Formats: sequence, structure tokens, C-alpha cells
Amino acid sequence: MSETNKKSWLKKLLRPSPSHSILALLVVGSILGVVGVLTFGTALHAISTEKYCISCHEMRDNPYAQLQNTTHFKNASGVRPTCSDCHLPREFVPRMIRKVEASREVWGTITGVIDTPEKYAAHVPVMKQREIARMQANDSQECRNCHDTAHMQADLQSKMAQRFHQPERVKDKSCIDCHAGIAHPENSSSQ
Repeated sequence: MSETNKKSWLKKLLRPSPSHSILALLVVGSILGVVGVLTFGTALHAISTEKYCISCHEMRDNPYAQLQNTTHFKNASGVRPTCSDCHLPREFVPRMIRKVEASREVWGTITGVIDTPEKYAAHVPVMKQREIARMQANDSQECRNCHDTAHMQADLQSKMAQRFHQPERVKDKSCIDCHAGIAHPENSSSQ
């Protein structure tokens, strides 16, 4: 590309449209930007719901079925976290990274790696270890979004819980270190 062509191209790029004002271009661009952001936000919300998560039978029939037998599903307080509460960070960039990482399970379903209960059960140890490592790396942030250790009432906990939650015992530990099976019990048939 010659120097003259480069300058001509640059002038065309920087010059406002011959038929529209700069204001009109800014308004249209702003509207398109807002619509794009709202569409992205709506789509992100839709693919972060429990309904979406359990829309494939592997998730519905395995981890979701396990969750239904825990205190995270039914409890006296009526508080119940959904899949995204535990498996998606709240912050935007970590959430996007986790969404990309979660595509492994979708790919596993599409390619037949985890499309039967037997295949899924065979891959549970790898998937579980990967999720535990992720939660250890972020100090169980998703747990801490709901459970604030500073506001725990030790006198309402069992004697064993009181003993294990003493500050000197939990130092340098993440929630997942002790509570790895709390939502998806270790003793379930799918593990």
C-alpha cells in the first residue's frame, strides 16, 4: 500500500459520514452499545441460572440429584444456593474465565465423554479435584459470599463444629479443605 493510499484511507476513516452528522453517528453508536451491553447481560444471566445448568441430563441426574439430599438444598432457614452461587464467581472477569472453563463439561457431553451415568461417574474424581483446586485457589470465595465467619455464632454450632472452627484451627485453611463433600456428598453413588 503506497503512502498516498494510506493517507487517503486514514482521511476516510477519520472523516465523518458525508450524509450523517457526527451527533447522529454518536447517538446511533451509543444506542447500539447500550443494546449490546444489555443483550450480553441478559444472555449471561440466562446461562447462569440453575434451570440452564441442569438442562443437560448429566448435571440434572448427577450433581443436582446429590445436592437435593443435602442441607444446602433443604434446611430450616429456607436459604438454598443454586449451582451458580457455588460454581460461578461474582466478579466479571473471574466469572467469564469460569464460564469458559465450564465449557469442558458441555464439550464432554457433546463428544460422549460423560454422556452416560457410568462415564460421568468415571470422570467425577477428575472434575471434583479440578473444582476443589479452583476453590482452594480463591480461598473458597463462593462459600464466603454467603458464609461470613466473622458473623458465625459459635454457641449455635455443635461442639465438634465449635472445636474445628476455632481461629487457630482454620488458619491457612479454605472452607473446601474440610467441607469438600457438603453439597455433593462423597458417599453418593456418583461420588
